[in-house]
Amino acid sequence: MVGFEGFAKLLILFGIVLALLGGLLLMVGKIPFIGRLPGDFTIQRESFTVYFPLASSILISILLTLIFSLFSRR
Repeated sequence: MVGFEGFAKLLILFGIVLALLGGLLLMVGKIPFIGRLPGDFTIQRESFTVYFPLASSILISILLTLIFSLFSRR
């Protein structure tokens, strides 16, 4: 059973990442400006509504790119 130390550490790391992601998802609804930035488009008609969060998507993409680039450096 000597070869399982690396797998165990990987499982612990995945657990920590999932816990952090879950906490982040709980807090996203409390951030006031996400979803209401000037580049977020809403089209409302009589029978349907289309919401396209372009600016929020770009902001989240930039933040995730910065975070992942910091973790991937060695």
